[in-house]
Amino acid sequence: MQSSRFLHSADDTILAGRDLAKTLSSGAVVALVGELGAGKTHFSKGFASGLGIHQDAVSSPTFTLLNEYTDGDIDLFHFDFYRLEEVSELDGLGWDEILDAGGIVLAEWANMFPEIFPSHTIWVELRHAEGGREISYKK
Repeated sequence: MQSSRFLHSADDTILAGRDLAKTLSSGAVVALVGELGAGKTHFSKGFASGLGIHQDAVSSPTFTLLNEYTDGDIDLFHFDFYRLEEVSELDGLGWDEILDAGGIVLAEWANMFPEIFPSHTIWVELRHAEGGREISYKK
């Protein structure tokens, strides 16, 4: 699976996240990549909404590194690797256990440690583009 599309607004980015989430089931892993301001948080809010989680409750876990949302249709484990310096720091967050927990994993700044993701990971890249953003999906 590889595709891309243009997003005209933050609302489009939220809808893209929601649309993807609605196609996934427990055990899915989504690796989110994009520079600062590319729309990762908007995408994540929409993604959570697609799982039945109130999107206003969703924030980027930049300082906490992991937010867990268990009030939706499927548990969501939302990571942000931006402040991590070494992959070993994920051990303390329970990365391996969370991958086996049966929820969905969404990891921002996933390109920092691509080697830890399972082969079934869906890679989502957001890029700035003239007049909006471009999003691409790769599995």
